[in-house]
Amino acid sequence: MACILIVDDNETLREGARAILKKMGHTCVVCKSGDEGITAFGKHPVDMVLTDLKMEGKDGLDVLREVRALDADAVVMLMTGYGSVATAVEAMKEGAFDFVEKPFSPDVLRAKVTAGLRLRDERRQMEKVAGLSDAREEDAARPYQAAKPVAKGNDADGEDVGIIGSSDALLDVMKTIKKVARADTTVYIQGESGTGKELVARAIHNLSPRRDEPFVSVNCAAIPATLLESELFGHERGAFTGAVKRKLGRFELASGGTLFLDEIGDVPLDMQAKLLRALQEKEIERVGGEGVISVDVRVVSATHRDIKQMVQEGSFREDLLYRLHIIPIAVPPLRERVQDIPLLVKHFVQKMAPSINPDVTDVDKDAMAALKAYRWPGNVRELENVIEQALVFAEGERIASEDLPAMLGSLKPSSVKASEDGLPAADDPRTLDEILEGLEKALILRAYENANGVKTETARKLGIKTSALYYKLAKYGIDQ
Repeated sequence: MACILIVDDNETLREGARAILKKMGHTCVVCKSGDEGITAFGKHPVDMVLTDLKMEGKDGLDVLREVRALDADAVVMLMTGYGSVATAVEAMKEGAFDFVEKPFSPDVLRAKVTAGLRLRDERRQMEKVAGLSDAREEDAARPYQAAKPVAKGNDADGEDVGIIGSSDALLDVMKTIKKVARADTTVYIQGESGTGKELVARAIHNLSPRRDEPFVSVNCAAIPATLLESELFGHERGAFTGAVKRKLGRFELASGGTLFLDEIGDVPLDMQAKLLRALQEKEIERVGGEGVISVDVRVVSATHRDIKQMVQEGSFREDLLYRLHIIPIAVPPLRERVQDIPLLVKHFVQKMAPSINPDVTDVDKDAMAALKAYRWPGNVRELENVIEQALVFAEGERIASEDLPAMLGSLKPSSVKASEDGLPAADDPRTLDEILEGLEKALILRAYENANGVKTETARKLGIKTSALYYKLAKYGIDQ
């Protein structure tokens, strides 16, 4: 688990954030002022900084600037109140990873911290790989070849592609993976958030002739637009404020292997043109650099968005779509492969129980029925989160229905049955209003997750007023 520095002069919010992060298994260093936070950052091996924006003395912007002066790759997230969002957005231009609006729900904080830590892990991995070739980096125009990692958990025959499930829908995906892995061509993965698109990308890499070369992943939605070019193509020392040393981009680090561009639909239009050139010419230029660098990468991209619709709306380049959309793979949502839920649940229990609740070894019949009846708007990622929560509350050897979150605990096998066509079963005792409310809540939850807990963006996705969204969030107990 990670060490997270929390800086906030409000004790209630400070301790609340610490409680949420401790439940995730992280350790926290807590400070009540900007000065204390900056000092603590220099003393502790911190993985991420969570700082309030408005504080007496040194504020969040001061913390951001001084922390990044100590470590240019530091992941810093701001906590903001109403009316401070514009300042937070400005802070992102100075290198902040993201911001979270107060009051925030535990789910939103958990999701954003997880994304921030993932970015930190990726940056550390890149630094590690880059360190192996410093001697060859004197010439900026020289192609970078990363070290060769050993492929894990997959053999040449592809007997284990690292994807859990036995449903027909998932088996079809696995067959496609094995076929396309052999061909060194661009692959485009379509699927809802949380369906496991990165697992598919890794499986393609691990079964391909590039399996002994690097697999480099980048979540385009998790990186501020102002930093995306540097993350993808790298930068030279002094290229911009905070660029204290040369940094290799993801294309260089993946050279010889596979580059996974997750949430490609979130790439801004101006960056799409540069990305298209890199794909067509197999060449990149570092920010602030003068030399052209040749790269040899297989690109696998993914998104939960409707890219073709975005092309029609003018927010995604058609020529880039054609360059990416050569071999499409559609990953089915979890509600369309209910058969896989028991296997996934078993996997998550075995994975997390030893560290959370070692006494738990299984899930009882009623709890499994409820898990299979739920619609899972957040897909496999949401299922993993639910099992983690249930493990915390379970008291026996098996997770029971009362250990599940409220939205699942009420789904008894006698009242709600999974249906092949996605419609309620014929003997479903719920009224039409209850069924419609359940559907509305699921849609709101999905939009809220896809918008990373940003309410204005959630309302836009749903096509409703923000005021109406606040009412519905309160009605369904979301973001409490």
